Formats: sequence, structure tokens, C-alpha cells
Amino acid sequence: MLTSEFDYNLPKNLIAQEPADPRDSSRLMIVDRKNKSVEHKHFYNIVDYLRPGDLLVWNNSKVFKARLRGTLQLDEEVSQLKRNNSTLMIVNSAPVEIFLLRPMENSGVWRVMAKPGRKLRLGMRIRYAEDFSAEVVLKENDGTILLQFNEDDLSVRAKANKYGEVPTPPYIKDSNSGQNLSDRYQTVYAKNEGSVAAPTAGFHFTPELIQKIEDKGVQFAEVTLHVGIGTFQPVKTEMVEDHIMHSEWVEITAKNCDLINQAKKEGRRVIAVGTTTVRTLEGVAKKYFVDETTSRLKPFSGDVNIFITPGFEFKIVDALITNFHLPKSTLLMLTSAFVQDKDFLFDCYRIAIESKYKFFSFGDAMLII
Repeated sequence: MLTSEFDYNLPKNLIAQEPADPRDSSRLMIVDRKNKSVEHKHFYNIVDYLRPGDLLVWNNSKVFKARLRGTLQLDEEVSQLKRNNSTLMIVNSAPVEIFLLRPMENSGVWRVMAKPGRKLRLGMRIRYAEDFSAEVVLKENDGTILLQFNEDDLSVRAKANKYGEVPTPPYIKDSNSGQNLSDRYQTVYAKNEGSVAAPTAGFHFTPELIQKIEDKGVQFAEVTLHVGIGTFQPVKTEMVEDHIMHSEWVEITAKNCDLINQAKKEGRRVIAVGTTTVRTLEGVAKKYFVDETTSRLKPFSGDVNIFITPGFEFKIVDALITNFHLPKSTLLMLTSAFVQDKDFLFDCYRIAIESKYKFFSFGDAMLII
């Protein structure tokens, strides 16, 4: 497939800059895959489309302040030898911004994205605060960088939350980003800290709406997938199949596996809240079914690498709640795969644009049934 097949034009004024208030007042497009029909509702109407016995599964990952602004500081010995070099002195005080992606197996080593990364050299130190700095130890071929902190992973995350900012997507204007959205760029049920980007389909839920859904007889289960900054990035290869998907850390506990397995056994719908939940469920199912004949999930914690494109066979997810995604993105490709008719999905996007739906992270939602 050509990546260009997943492109579309979106007026900039339809890119949501802040979440709806209250959250569940956002709009909701009901997409019926079988009948090729569309309805226009608000998210609080989702209760009417859920059935007693449905299992709603969401990603409980919590965003931390992974965006750090610092300055480059050369190794003291190098700086002493070169202190009369004016060009070096400029580099030595240059600002640099990093996004913490994930900790590595070695204590205190983190994979990051840096801007501008080309200025970084091995041995350079980036200082974010008087008691918080890291040294460049490796530059990877994929553009990411490994930094060595002097603290363990929990301490790094704690200091990032103290000195950093929430890494909101690049299409959110600076005036609306950073500290201003630290509370709003989070689901109300987030609890397992580790994401640098929020699982945004869950933004629409409020405690009151969750209670109404529960009162209807809907069950809840949860998974964890720590979202990376790559979720913002479009596919850049000409052919979809040539895109390299990064691994993501996921977890499904025994308790939640039991809830999912029981629902599948009894023929009840498993409804995924967001593409991150889909990637977790289907990624684990693809590799770790205990028995293909019974299709039972088993508990799993670790990396999963799954790229879902049209033609994919879904084993767990029966319905999907998701936002409207960026052109040429892996998330749009996943949604196309789930709808099972790319042309119909793009018709839905065209209708959404004509109807002035809001798009992307803080935008409106779809319920695909």
C-alpha cells in the first residue's frame, strides 16, 4: 500500500487546541461498519450504544513531564582546553530540548529525542537544573540518543515532573502547551506513570459518565501501554510496509486477562478505548495466546511491536472508541483496518470535516461498532 493513500486535507481551524469542557460534551460520531451508516451525537450519549455485559477496556497509563529544557555543558577538561575558542563557548551554553522516551535496562540510562540533536556529541552534558543533568553516551542511527543520568529511573521521573513540562503534540500552540495543560492532558483514570503522550481517546470520560456506564451493567478492564513520542509522527516511507514501528512496553495482568477471556467466551463485546488499547490487546494476542483453539490471553509484561494495517485479523476487539487521527499516521491505518473499508472510513472523515468536528488529541471521537 502507498502511504499517500492515507492522506487527506484538514483545515487548520478544525485542529482542537484544548479539550472540551466538560470532557464528555465533545461530539461523537457513531460509525456502523456493517450498515455503512453514521450518526452524530455527543460523547455522553455513548451510554445509549453500550449494552449490559459489554467489557470496556482502557489504557491506564499516566503521562509524566517528559519535556525538558536545558543547556549544553562540555566536559570540564575539554572546556578548560578550549575555553578560548569562541565557537565552542557558544555551543557550551546552547539551549537544548529533550523528550524522555523510556528507561533502558541499565540504571539511569534513558532513550531520548533531542532538539537540536545534531549539536550533541559524546561526553557532552545537558543540565536542566542545579541538581539534574545527564551525559550523552550514544547517538543511535534512528535519531534517538542515550543519556546517562546520575539517578535511578524513579528519581529521573520525579525530577522530570519537578522541572519538566507535559510534552503536548506539535500541533498544539505553545500558548496552550506545557504547564497550562498538565492536568487536562491526562485521563481521569490514569494511574501507571510512564507515558510521554496521553492515550487521548480516554479524555472524553468523566467520573460521572463512568458511573452511568457502570450502572448500565457494563464491565471495565484495564491494560497499560506507555505511549512514546512516535505516536505523533506520520509515516514517512513511500510504501506503508516499509515503515518501522518502534516497540512499546505493555502490561496485562492476570485479573484483566480473566475479564477479557470470560467476555470472549460468553460472546460479549470487548470495546477498546483508543488505539493504544487495541495495540496492547491485539499485540499480546498475536504472540501470546495460550491456546489458539480457545483464544485465551495470558498475562504479559514487556515489549510488543505491532503495526496494524488494512487486512489485519482482529482477535479480541469488537468495537473501538477513538479520535480523528493525523494524515498518513499509523493510527489512521489501524482505524482503517478496524473499519475494514478504507473508503468508507475516509467518507466518515469527509463528513466530519463538513460537519466541523474537531480533530486530533483534544478533538471529538468516533464509536466504531
